[in-house]
Amino acid sequence: MQPKARVYADPSHDLDQFDRLPDSIVLLILNKLADVRSLGRCSSVSRRFNSLVFLVHDVYVKIDRVVTVDGDSDDPLSQSSPRHRNLFSNFLKLMLFTLLKPFHNLRSTNGGNKPVFPQLSHHSPAQVLKNFTHVRNLRIELPAGDVGTEEGVLLKWRAEFGSTLQSCVILGGTRIDRKLVSPEHESPVEDSGSIPDSFYTNGGLKLRVVWTISSLIAASTRHYLLRPIIKDHPTLKSLALTDADGQGTLSMGEEQLKEFREKPVAASASSNRTQVPACNMKLKYAPYLDIPGGMALQGATVVTIKPSSEGSSGSNIRSETDAFISGAFDGPFKAAVRTLMKRRTYLLEMNGF
Repeated sequence: MQPKARVYADPSHDLDQFDRLPDSIVLLILNKLADVRSLGRCSSVSRRFNSLVFLVHDVYVKIDRVVTVDGDSDDPLSQSSPRHRNLFSNFLKLMLFTLLKPFHNLRSTNGGNKPVFPQLSHHSPAQVLKNFTHVRNLRIELPAGDVGTEEGVLLKWRAEFGSTLQSCVILGGTRIDRKLVSPEHESPVEDSGSIPDSFYTNGGLKLRVVWTISSLIAASTRHYLLRPIIKDHPTLKSLALTDADGQGTLSMGEEQLKEFREKPVAASASSNRTQVPACNMKLKYAPYLDIPGGMALQGATVVTIKPSSEGSSGSNIRSETDAFISGAFDGPFKAAVRTLMKRRTYLLEMNGF
């Protein structure tokens, strides 16, 4: 008769192998994750994750839809909507049903049963991010662009701010579509290198002014609404506020964030946005422009903007401005800007508003 075999539990199977990773490696993984909602879910996994999630350096906040004051989720981003002008006043309510859900059951690490976010309906994006005490790189994405345009119109902008506007570049076109492959259509518009007289008489210049002012209003409104976030996160070294349409990007680097904290922000008297200073603008135009990817841009325009007080003298300032302009956009739009920058420059001035 054979003796009965005894089965012993292997203690190694009871050990969570993930627990063997040092905190530094776990933080590296969480930093790659970045998305604030995913981080919120991770914080509910264990006490250890709960304590590490809020130490991440990189955070990405994506806002999927706008919730207005009256709870109506109709599209307020349309320029024809009566709520369009209220978009940014409702920005602090954007996170209610998209970002706060992962944190709903999150409990304080200080003990007890107290939620980190006790009343979701009263928390702004700044409060959602408040417990992330080590954020260095923050990116926030809005659900859509701020400037309404007609179908087929291209409008993209990028702005750098400190305590006020430092630089802005705007790329626009009255129509972007697939380039015709027939040789007789390769150059549909006669181009002498100068802006034609019709540009001034058929509303072309007026349209570019509208694009410019609208983009600056959008950028300055975004900048103004970032005040509580920047104030609560002294560790921030870079911040970008973009939108899902890829229309506009507001960016702030370490030096700009430092200036923002040290100098008071001048608010516009008419609305909740930062005042735009008097600016010098350079406009470059091409009636027709081929861009990579088999695309053609009609009425192609690039406008570069700098505050009048900064001037344009000095090789360092010029090189920094050129670098900002050339790196403002990606892909075919980067090539479009590069081509437009070789064209004749037209100077304009704009008062602060």
